Amino acid sequence: MTACLISVFLYIRERRQYALSLNSYQAFLSKPWKVVTFILSAAFLTIIAPYTGDVTWDYYDTVLMSILTFLTAPWAVGIIYRFRVGKANIKQLFVAACAWMFSASWSYDIYMYLREGYYPATWWPNMILSSILYLCAGLLWSLDWKNEIGVFMSFKEDAWPAISKGKVFPKIFIAALPFASIVLLLCGLVIYGFHSRK
Repeated sequence: MTACLISVFLYIRERRQYALSLNSYQAFLSKPWKVVTFILSAAFLTIIAPYTGDVTWDYYDTVLMSILTFLTAPWAVGIIYRFRVGKANIKQLFVAACAWMFSASWSYDIYMYLREGYYPATWWPNMILSSILYLCAGLLWSLDWKNEIGVFMSFKEDAWPAISKGKVFPKIFIAALPFASIVLLLCGLVIYGFHSRK
C-alpha cells in the first residue's frame, strides 16, 4: 500500500513526464491488432479459469488483471528498458515497477483478501507466473515494424511511444508467436499441475 501511494503521488505530481499519460500512448495501444489480441487473450484466460482447478483463479480477478496488463505492461516494460539505457529516471522506474506489481500481483492479493478474508497463500506462485505473463504481454504489444530495420521493440525508439504507420501485424506475426506460445504453455502447465494432484 505504501509503494502504491508513493507511486500514485509521483505520477500525479509529474503526470506529463510519464508516457502512460500521453495521447500518443493511447494511440499506441489502440492499434487494431493490439486491441484484438488483448480481447482474445483476456477471453481465453477468463474462459479457462473454472477448468484450471485453481479456486483463486476466477472471472473477476482474470478480467481485472487482464485490463491492467493491457493498459500498463507495454509502458512498464518499456520504462525498465529505457532506465537501463539512461532514457528514464529512477522515479519513472519506481512507478513502472509498482504498475507491474499491482497489475500482476497486488490487485490479485487485494481481491483474494476481500473475497476470503485472509491474505492468499498463493501470492508467491501467482506473482511469479503472472509476472512472466505480464512481461510477455509488454513485449508482444511493443513489437513494431519499419521497412529499414524490420521487426523491433518500439520502446527502443527515441520517439516512443510513437507508432508506425500501416498494417504491421502480418509483418510481426512470426515474432509474436514465442510470446503467445509462452502464455499457452504456462496455462497448460497450471491446468496440468492442479489436475495431476487430484
